[in-house]
Amino acid sequence: MEQYHIPSIIILVGPKHSGKTSTGRALANLISGTFFDLDNEITRIYGKSPRELFNEGEQIFRNAELEAVQKLLQLINNKDTSYLAKPIIVATGGGIVDNFKAITLLQQTGFIIYLELSSQTAWERIWYTAERSGDLPPFLKTENPETTHRNLHVRRSQLYRDLANLIIDAEIEPPEARAQEILKKLSQKIP
Repeated sequence: MEQYHIPSIIILVGPKHSGKTSTGRALANLISGTFFDLDNEITRIYGKSPRELFNEGEQIFRNAELEAVQKLLQLINNKDTSYLAKPIIVATGGGIVDNFKAITLLQQTGFIIYLELSSQTAWERIWYTAERSGDLPPFLKTENPETTHRNLHVRRSQLYRDLANLIIDAEIEPPEARAQEILKKLSQKIP
């Protein structure tokens, strides 16, 4: 029987539309863990979506993101929350790496898994969603959204690689296959 080293707290990071939420849910189901989506936590705390907060100002959003991380970590680490199934899986927002305080707290607390996605695939997914919703994400509302995205993607990709304890190809479909790939890679860490 294959053995896995399952960290008690797994943090999924990566670009927008890399499948952090769907992979996190699939992984939680696979290993009987508890799943949290940081964007949902922000909405629960503030009564506004991350997009709405970002539209009010990037710093307003970053402050909300940091507070959501702090509150989530307090919940996870509270001895009265033993009802939470372990491990805990947290899906972050695509730009968490630009929130130094928030990503530092997460890095100190959990095992970072980077869902790596090519810039082209990420852009195609963002564009597809924007065409359906009629709205690009606020951080891409620039003169040339595709160039803005590519520049952000390249910079953030390196930061995520530097942070990651494990890198998973986010092009793998469906999310359940990505979750299986995570378990496979974790099993390789057992001596």
